[in-house]
Amino acid sequence: MTFRLDPCRCTRYGNRFLADDGPPGGTDARRQPYRKCELCRGTGTVAVACLSCGRRGRRRAQLVLTVANLDTGAVASHLVAPGTLDPRPDPVGGWVADLTPRVRVLAAATGVAAAVDPLTVRLPSAWGPDLPAAERHELAALAIAEAARPAWRVLVGRSTAPPPFDPAARLARLCALADLLLLDLVVEARRHDDALRWDVRYEVPGSPVPAVPPEPHADLSAALARTEVADALAGLGERGRSAPARMLRPDLPRPLHPTATDVAGIERRVHADCAGPAGGGGLPGAQAVWRDGRWWHTGLGHGEAVETLVGHPTGQVVRRVRVPLRRLAELPDPTWLGEPVSWRPCPDCRPSGLSCVTCGGTRRLHRTVLVTITDLRHRVVHLAWHAGAPDAATLAGNKLDGRASVRLSGRYRLGAWATGFGVRPEDLTDADGGHEIPPDVREGYVTLPWAGADPVGEQVAAVRPGLPAARLLVAAVRPDAPPLAELLRLAHGLDLALVVGVLDLRGHPADPLRAHGLLWSVDLRSLAAPVCPDDLPCRPSLEAAVADCLDGLDAALPETVPTDPEVAVPLPQSAPRPVPADPVPALLRLAAQHAGRTVTARFTRAGCAVHRHDDGAVRLVAVGPDLRIPD
Repeated sequence: MTFRLDPCRCTRYGNRFLADDGPPGGTDARRQPYRKCELCRGTGTVAVACLSCGRRGRRRAQLVLTVANLDTGAVASHLVAPGTLDPRPDPVGGWVADLTPRVRVLAAATGVAAAVDPLTVRLPSAWGPDLPAAERHELAALAIAEAARPAWRVLVGRSTAPPPFDPAARLARLCALADLLLLDLVVEARRHDDALRWDVRYEVPGSPVPAVPPEPHADLSAALARTEVADALAGLGERGRSAPARMLRPDLPRPLHPTATDVAGIERRVHADCAGPAGGGGLPGAQAVWRDGRWWHTGLGHGEAVETLVGHPTGQVVRRVRVPLRRLAELPDPTWLGEPVSWRPCPDCRPSGLSCVTCGGTRRLHRTVLVTITDLRHRVVHLAWHAGAPDAATLAGNKLDGRASVRLSGRYRLGAWATGFGVRPEDLTDADGGHEIPPDVREGYVTLPWAGADPVGEQVAAVRPGLPAARLLVAAVRPDAPPLAELLRLAHGLDLALVVGVLDLRGHPADPLRAHGLLWSVDLRSLAAPVCPDDLPCRPSLEAAVADCLDGLDAALPETVPTDPEVAVPLPQSAPRPVPADPVPALLRLAAQHAGRTVTARFTRAGCAVHRHDDGAVRLVAVGPDLRIPD
């Protein structure tokens, strides 16, 4: 039917306007619909699109497993169909088909040296080996349809296996970087259904205990295995939004302590802290905090309940009571914290469900931004940008409304510091999330709202919203990405289209605050997908675009599967092949020939097609076996 009837959200709270939040269902009173519900009109049910079939009324009983070698271009695939499952009894009951050995065979065939995650298909409880063949086939098809989400699973690996993971080495690196960046490293355990779940993250001092850890793990070693430096920094701004801002004193001598990287010992200590006092029934959690070169330990307890009223689309108002966690012991301030940063109340905050764009929800406008530039290994520069500080800004031009655009001196140009770290200005990113630094902030351009305005203050305001403790952490790291030609070889092996967009704005004569330089995009798509007018490049470097493409393969490759469930999923196969000719020089020449317009090249096994974007339309420029452009 392509849709299903689900209980309306109003039945969670029953026939009442003001309701208390809590677990759904349980009593007949709570399952009653709200008579004045704006969603179901009091009927208690709503029609929702069926996501299992993609609103098609049919599901594909087919699963394709593929392993691709990025180093050689070799690709091997295997089709999982109802007659190929070979189920085995499960020790916990029922029947399962283990597909993990099949993936290992594909990895061996392509020379991929990578760990293979377990992959099993559980058959319905009604399945049994004594059933008639037609019934077994139908139940097996149902099991594959449930498992085939996505219907194409691709493992991309390399010929050389990564070095074995060392939890102690990972913890030592995280601790050393915390000392370098002047941050806390928090190792936390919380109770979830009578079991401890672990999380490792960076925080600015004074951050409250977050409501929910981002991705809890079963033990400390598992948490460290899934926590690279970028993972520990992600969400720093959200966690430190209400933390007090204080000046940094990185040059002061700090106490020296041996780097404690006894993972098992830290885990035992946090376990003991979670147990709490004898006879107390245990605490909801505990933390170990690396600060000032040593570990500090504290338990977590329940704070004061916070009550909020939330309006629902049903027309009801729901009262939510949240009991936050707090640290039972306040840690001493780190030696590298100085005096508080001055601030004023935000004049634009209004009661709203959205965060204020002026202050980022902090309700404070700090007059100083603390900038930390680092290579995330061993080099760091700490800067303080103070509003009102004198600067020899130079006039860069005037906007159409008459306002002047000025360029600040090198101290306030993040791009000027990139050379000292051995990277390009376009390689600078926000360490919290890896987002691009805006070109105007990177190059020190600001527009003065009136004649005589403070240019440094305008720069501070441009980077200020939502910063944790008024701190901006900038990663000066070149993206770790293979050459575009290797990605092109992978696309050929998977029989997909590699779509590369480039926009040359290096000679842009207009406002210097506008985007400039070279912008790139790189995507893998199905052979049937056309080039769309909104396929516009936005990444500041080719390496960043390639890295984005590889990072998003898990989501992008299943999107290339045919939408019609009766159209089979392709089974790409490819022997090792040489790296094709590098298309980058030709792409750069094409972009220069069409400066100011996006040029998109679409590479397939059959050849290459070049398109140009003209005012919302896409025009085919040339088609050929490759991208060679005669001199």
